[in-house]
Amino acid sequence: MNTELFSLQGRVALVTGGSRGIGRMIATGFLRQGAKVYISARKAAACDAAAAELSELGPCVSLPIDVSSVEGARALAAEIARREPRLDILVNNAGAAWSEDFDTFPESGWDKVMNLNTKAPFFLTQALHALLKNAAQERPAKVINIASIDGISVNPQETYSYAASKAGLIHLTRRMALRLAQDNIVMSGIAPGAFPSDMNKVARDHGDKVARRIPAGRIGRDDDMAGAAIFLASRAGDYVVGETIVVDGGVTHARA
Repeated sequence: MNTELFSLQGRVALVTGGSRGIGRMIATGFLRQGAKVYISARKAAACDAAAAELSELGPCVSLPIDVSSVEGARALAAEIARREPRLDILVNNAGAAWSEDFDTFPESGWDKVMNLNTKAPFFLTQALHALLKNAAQERPAKVINIASIDGISVNPQETYSYAASKAGLIHLTRRMALRLAQDNIVMSGIAPGAFPSDMNKVARDHGDKVARRIPAGRIGRDDDMAGAAIFLASRAGDYVVGETIVVDGGVTHARA
């Protein structure tokens, strides 16, 4: 077997929303596979603290910038460009959710979620296009969009903008992948199911209950998410273009 198939040795990665939850799971996996990892988050103290802890595994740098606006995305891209001549891997993970009754669901809840979950991945990738192309001169650069199982199947929670944003991101991944493939940049996605995090408090606080309705009999673990991201980011995933991998233990098949 080719021992380099899943290696990220010498690769430079950026993981947005990398200070906690799924982003931190992915950043941890990348570091263990030899990558240099930049993490971004809106809260500077949390981002700095996470990077300090993750630096025990490998080089990890904190860039606390809010990417929910085009200006923020361009600012983050400029910070990466100031430090690196290329970017091998971009993980668009930063996200938000909003749950409220249909009759009172506010425009602010709609715009906040759509801006971060769907708009930001497009404009951050656009802003980093030159650095990704620089990396792609040697081997495919990678962009991984973190969607959600809620963009594929419907749950009982009234998270209207979240479901719409993640469904939109899955289709956006397909469309952008067609264009980026021309530059030897491979875009793909991951649709996580039940993983314990601040965004998925139900899985975090009631994991045993959630696991009972999952065919695999458990919720996701850190290594499950890291493994999927490493596959897509490494040589092993070079020919997976425009697809979003479901990582959920069979939840999509279990839901009505």
